[in-house]
Amino acid sequence: MADPMPVQRKLAAILAADVAGYSRLMGADEEGTLARLKALRAALIDPAIAEHNGRIVKTTGDGLLIEFASVVDTMRCAIAWQAAMAERSEPVDSRIEWRIGVNLGDVIIDSDDIYGDGVNIAARLEALAEPGGICIERTVLTQTRGKLDFPVEDLGEQALKNIAQPVHVFRVLPRSALPNPPAQAGEGSARSARVGAAELVPLPLPDKPSIAVLPFQNMSGDPEQEYFADGMVEEIITALARIRWLFVIARNSTFSYKGHSPDIKRVGRELGVRYVLEGSVRKGGGRVRITAQLIEAETGTHLWADRFDGSLEDVFDLQDQVANAVAGIIEPALQTAEIRRSGHRPTEDLTAYDLYLRALPLFWALSKEGIRQALGLLERAIERDPNYGPALGWAAICHWHLTNNWPEDVETNRRKAKERAQRALQDASNDPAVIANAAFALAASGENVEAMGALVDRALDLNPSYGRGWYVRGMLKMMAGQHQAAIEDVERSIRLNPRDRFAAPLLILGMSHFFLRQFDKAVEQFRRGVQESPGYPLPYRFLASCCAHMGRLDEARAAIASLREIAPDFMENLASFRSPEDQELYVSGLRMAIGEGE
Repeated sequence: MADPMPVQRKLAAILAADVAGYSRLMGADEEGTLARLKALRAALIDPAIAEHNGRIVKTTGDGLLIEFASVVDTMRCAIAWQAAMAERSEPVDSRIEWRIGVNLGDVIIDSDDIYGDGVNIAARLEALAEPGGICIERTVLTQTRGKLDFPVEDLGEQALKNIAQPVHVFRVLPRSALPNPPAQAGEGSARSARVGAAELVPLPLPDKPSIAVLPFQNMSGDPEQEYFADGMVEEIITALARIRWLFVIARNSTFSYKGHSPDIKRVGRELGVRYVLEGSVRKGGGRVRITAQLIEAETGTHLWADRFDGSLEDVFDLQDQVANAVAGIIEPALQTAEIRRSGHRPTEDLTAYDLYLRALPLFWALSKEGIRQALGLLERAIERDPNYGPALGWAAICHWHLTNNWPEDVETNRRKAKERAQRALQDASNDPAVIANAAFALAASGENVEAMGALVDRALDLNPSYGRGWYVRGMLKMMAGQHQAAIEDVERSIRLNPRDRFAAPLLILGMSHFFLRQFDKAVEQFRRGVQESPGYPLPYRFLASCCAHMGRLDEARAAIASLREIAPDFMENLASFRSPEDQELYVSGLRMAIGEGE
């Protein structure tokens, strides 16, 4: 029998790319998406690949695998590709955006195809990239240093699916992310050295002990129990945040690591914290087990680990035990009094609590259907416990959204928003989250903004680490016309919640810049808001108005077209903006966008 042919291998630079949100685009307009993708390939992408000496190995409906002989050519192609895409003007809801991963590695040759870890790693890197972004492996950065000029963010060691060893990953940043102005002639080599070493600038540590609580693993073996594990973490974050001497990162930022196994040192750098808490939750047979460990982020040293067991009826006590133990490790002298000072529970009804936990993720989808479903669950929670402050506060917010964003039963929803907010304040007057939500709902329903701002100030006195409280404070200042102060408060909210990708903080920043006539800054935030929450009308409204004032009428009208699909009756209740000048700026832009007066 003849010996088998030896496996042929070679070193190659691999670029893997796919279209972000391809299924959504196809579901909305299959023929149009295919036509636009084909046109993009012909006009932009295939010529760029050929220009940089690449070979298309294979294509899928939404993806490309491309081989290059030179990693420098690969990166030139990837950067030119994404830069050209960023310059295109397309409606936000139908915009085609690519994610790209680049790897330099050993591949197996099989006729015209290639296989192996070199290819697999490129594909995994592409999956890590954001829409419009590029992720690369460390070797790619090393081999292009001194030859190409691009800033990067160090994402640290990443455990990639079906890859045996962790891979050190870097994200290529837009050129606008460079911390220094462009180099003058003759500075090329020094600039390249800076770029090769560029990383995301670590957030500075606060002037008091700081902690982030990562999502706990759901060990129940039932994916349906995921919400319970998430709710457990949120309650632990809330308990820790009540401790005035702690700086606690908000849930939305820590949950951006959900489903990953991030390097703790990297988490500490990205969130700017000294300590990280991680663990797991197992729920079954009426019992709950929480395991937790506290880690010093800078060194990776494990400071403490423990296990807490109890019945479902003991779940609130277990949460406090975890928070109490963590605080005790960080600052033994203060923890007991601070935990007990505000340890009152908003409800003792576990079914009401369960309904509340199920409602929150539905709300944060920021879609009409999601908010309706969330309100239904919150109503059931309130039926079981009429004095359940957090459920009353979030129900008030839901009613306001149904009034403001998808006008239906406007008077009924406005009345219920105010009633629920007032009841929430009566029933949970010392809970910062309830105070902030109630103040938001009341101010947006026409109550005195300054008085509601004073309520939020009280909430922040109770919990200075409450990121949403700073966001609400900024929103109320924006409503009152204090736009620079609004920006400062929202930026503080983002510091407490640095990886939050929800549209709301982006929107308030954008609105404040808009009312300050800083349209270039505003339009960037509105676009990001649309991408993060495509079913939420408000970013589309302001994007349309802003683009119209910038003279970009095609973009403005595309935003209006998208808006009509999700909220046909989109002219907002202008009572939210107390300044007549702000009202006029907003409305005049919308009128230009919809073509009134032409």
